[in-house]
Amino acid sequence: MDRPTSTPASQTGAAALRRTPRQARSKARLALLLAAAERILVEEGVEALTTTRVAAEAQVSVGSLYQYLPDRGAIIDALAAGWFTRLEGVMDDLARTAAREHWEDPVGVLVDTYAHIYRTEHGFRALWFGSGLTERTREADREHKRRMTDGIRQVLLALDVARDDEALARSCHAAILTADALAQEAFRRDPEGDAALLEEAKVMLRGYLGVVVGRY
Repeated sequence: MDRPTSTPASQTGAAALRRTPRQARSKARLALLLAAAERILVEEGVEALTTTRVAAEAQVSVGSLYQYLPDRGAIIDALAAGWFTRLEGVMDDLARTAAREHWEDPVGVLVDTYAHIYRTEHGFRALWFGSGLTERTREADREHKRRMTDGIRQVLLALDVARDDEALARSCHAAILTADALAQEAFRRDPEGDAALLEEAKVMLRGYLGVVVGRY
C-alpha cells in the first residue's frame, strides 16, 4: 500500500546548511567541522557550541565554518540529521536481516541493537538530554520517528506476522514512541542504560506487539 512520503534526515540536515558541499574536499571539511562540534558537545555541553569555538577546535577559520554552518542552530541541526541518518540505516539493515533470519525474539533484537547505539553515540545523548534542541531538529525528529515506524512495519512484514494496512502503521508508530520514551529514560538514569528498565521495555513491547500480530 502507498505511504505518505517524508523528508529524509540527510535532506533535513542539508536544509540547515548555508551551502551544501558537492566536492569530496568540501564534504571532508564539513565532516571535520561536525566531528569537532561533537567533541565539544560531549566534553563541554551544548552551551559551548559556538561557531568560534567549533572553528578553533577544527583548526579552521570562522569564515570557513560560516560557509556551511552559520550559527549554533545549524550546527545542532546538522549533527542531529547525521545521527538520524545512521539510526535509520540501522533499521533498514535490520529489516533486510529479518527477512533472512526470522528471529525468535524480534523485540529483543531491536531493543538491544538500539541500546548499543545509545551507549556508543555519546554526542547523541549529550544533545538529546541537553536543552539546545532547535525547532527544526524537533520537526526532524518527528519525521525521523515516522521513518523508524516504517522500519518496524517492514520488520514485521519481513517476518510474515502481519498484513500491511493502516492499523499496522498506527501500531508501529505507537511502539516506536513507547520504545523511544523508555530508552531515553533508561539512559538518563544510567549512561550504560538502566538494565532493569530496558528489560521492562522488552516485556511491554512483546506484549503489545503480540496483540498486534494476533489480529492477523
